[in-house]
Amino acid sequence: MPTGDRSDHFPSIEKKHGKPIAHWFKVLKDLGDAKYAEQIALLRDHHEFSQAHANAVVMYHRGSKSSKRHDDPAAYFKNLEPPKAKLAKAIFAAIRAKYPKLELVIAWNQPMLKHGDHYVFGLSASKNHLLINPHSKQVLDTLAPRLKSLEVSKHTVRIPLDWKVNASLLQAMVRERISEI
Repeated sequence: MPTGDRSDHFPSIEKKHGKPIAHWFKVLKDLGDAKYAEQIALLRDHHEFSQAHANAVVMYHRGSKSSKRHDDPAAYFKNLEPPKAKLAKAIFAAIRAKYPKLELVIAWNQPMLKHGDHYVFGLSASKNHLLINPHSKQVLDTLAPRLKSLEVSKHTVRIPLDWKVNASLLQAMVRERISEI
């Protein structure tokens, strides 16, 4: 499981590019007060770094040693404004009432439900809404008639903060996703 420590990328960066990380930190230091985007562009465009590797080096160089923001779901919920936290917890509670064996984890700095090695449901908080994601376009297509009152994009469903939790809809999303895996 990823630790979020940006230095976890360093061995593969050194292997791929043939130079120690200290060399890349010096390259960035030589840019002076360059902005993040300029630093990333230099590594990507002139040194053929992937976005993930460039981001790891630049962010570490800038003092951010880890990409991990939350140790666990409780810390994530604690970070939210109370109305968002209440709704997010209610959404997960509705799903786990039917699927108590799903594991609630933090992945990509968001709370996710896992079934074995597979993600079956995720949530993220935005300024004026929550987004939910069953990790499957097919699930959204299958449940489209039940989602008509909500704003659905390619992979997510926008949940207004005053939404009355629809447990049967949430459970159907997870049931459909589990049936795919």
